[in-house]
Amino acid sequence: MKLDIGGNEAIPASVEALWIALNDPKVLTRCVPGCKSMTEIGPDAYKVDMQLKVAAVGGSFEGEISLSDKQASKSCSIKVSGAGTLGHGNGTARFDIESDGEKGARLVYKGYGEIGGLVAGVGQRILGSVSKHLIGRFFVALRKEFEAPISGKTE
Repeated sequence: MKLDIGGNEAIPASVEALWIALNDPKVLTRCVPGCKSMTEIGPDAYKVDMQLKVAAVGGSFEGEISLSDKQASKSCSIKVSGAGTLGHGNGTARFDIESDGEKGARLVYKGYGEIGGLVAGVGQRILGSVSKHLIGRFFVALRKEFEAPISGKTE
């Protein structure tokens, strides 16, 4: 089953800060829904362990992510592959970072994937809405990375 995603999101950070965050495995582990660990296995290559729930079915996945065609603070291509208890998948994506004026940065992304196994059985429509939901959760978490910590002090 093929999956096609794309969109753009405003992020309240400088272009440079967003680039650094998107290249930091610790930040990505916190932001990617279901990501339990991201371990560097080579330059711009990572092993990923995830625990995800798709529709009413949950499972674990192991996979690899590699980054290429990097243009610092501007763009990057991503290749993803993995398999687990719910099936298997692979895909590619590209993101571009643009200045969004005083608001911060805008992340423009486009990706394609192929999914097979049990997870593909939930159907294209459900899988499409699940992927949009997971992408939304990623951006909520990413925006929180740039919020000022609450000190608990009153002025």
